[in-house]
Amino acid sequence: MKKIDKERLLLGIAAPVLAIVVAFLVTALVLAATGKEPFSAFGIMFDYGMKSDSQVYILNKATTYYLAGLAVAVGFRMNLFNIGVDGQYRLAAFFAAAVGGALTLPGALQIPLIILTAMIVGAMWAGIAGVLKVTRGVSEVVSTIMLNAIATAIIGYLLQQGRLGHLDEAGTKISTTPLPESSHFFEFPTTPSPVWGFIVVAVVAGMAYWFTLSRTRFGFDLRTVGQSGSAAEASGVDVKKMVVTSMLISGAVAGLVGMPTLLNDSYEYSGDFPIGIGFTGIAIALLGRNHPIGIALGALLWGFLERGTGKLEFEGYDKEIVGVIQGVIVLCVVIAYEVVRRYGLKRQQSKVGAELAAQAARNSDQQEVSA
Repeated sequence: MKKIDKERLLLGIAAPVLAIVVAFLVTALVLAATGKEPFSAFGIMFDYGMKSDSQVYILNKATTYYLAGLAVAVGFRMNLFNIGVDGQYRLAAFFAAAVGGALTLPGALQIPLIILTAMIVGAMWAGIAGVLKVTRGVSEVVSTIMLNAIATAIIGYLLQQGRLGHLDEAGTKISTTPLPESSHFFEFPTTPSPVWGFIVVAVVAGMAYWFTLSRTRFGFDLRTVGQSGSAAEASGVDVKKMVVTSMLISGAVAGLVGMPTLLNDSYEYSGDFPIGIGFTGIAIALLGRNHPIGIALGALLWGFLERGTGKLEFEGYDKEIVGVIQGVIVLCVVIAYEVVRRYGLKRQQSKVGAELAAQAARNSDQQEVSA
C-alpha cells in the first residue's frame, strides 16, 4: 500500500512539474522567435522576483489568488464548473464595502460583519446557479457567465452618486464610502511594505477546505457525487441538495476573494477594484489539482510570474509575455494531467494483469501438486 501511495504521489507531482517545464520551454522558443534572449529574460525575472519588496508583493497577490483557487476547487470536486467566481467576489466586495462604509463599530464587530456580508452575498449569488441547475437543468457554466454580466450591471448601477456611490473630494473618483479605521485588517510589519494580515484567513480557509473534504461525511459525499452522481444517488446521497450546497460554499469562499484588497489595501470599492481574479482562480485550481497545498503553490507561482514579467517590460521585452507564459502553463497543465492520468491507468492495468497472471500460475501449480 505504501508503494502505491508513493507512486500516486509521484504521478501527482509529475503533472504540474511537467507542465511548468514545458511552458517555460515554449516561452523560451517564443522569446527566441522574437529576437530576444530567453535565458536573460528568465534571469531578470528570478532576480527581481527574489527581492524583498517582490516577495511581499507575491505573498499579497497569492493571498487573493489562493482564495479564488479554493472557491473554484470546491466546484471542481463536485464536477461543477463555477466560472462565476469573478462576479461573485466583485458583487460581494461591493456590498461588503457599502455595509462597512455605512457603519462605525468596534473592529471586533465591524470586520467580522464585513466578511460575513461578503460571504453571504457570494453564496447567494452562486446559489442562483445551483438552484437553476437542479430545478431547470441549466448548465452552471451558462448561468454563471450570465450572472457575471448581471453582477457587473448591478455594481455599475449602484456605484453612482446619489445611490451607493461616494464622490471623493477631488471630484474625480466615485467609490463606496471609505471604511472607517476600525475596518482596517491587521498587517505584518515587514519592509519595505507590510504583508496583508488576511493571509492568515486564507491559511485557515485552506485548512478548513482540506478537513471538510478529507475528514467529514459531507466531503466524502461531495467527492462521490463528483465522481459519479448516479452511484452517489444509489447510495442514498441527495445529489440535488449537494449541488446547491456546493455552489453555496463555493460562492461563500468567493466572497472572501475581495477581502484582502478591501480590508488591507483600498478600504473602498471603486471602478479600479481588481477584476478577472475569478478566472485566474480557475487556472490556479487546475495547476494545483484542487489540493490546498497545490493551489497555494500555484498562487505563489502566479504572483511570481506577474511580478517578474513586470520587470521585463522595463528591460525592453513585450509586456504580453506574462500572458503567453500563463496561457501556455494552463494549456500544458491540461495536457500533462491527461498524459499522466493515462500513464497511471496503464500502470494500474499492467499491475492488475501481472497479479492475475501470477494468481493463475499459482492455481495451476496447486492443481498439479494435488493431481
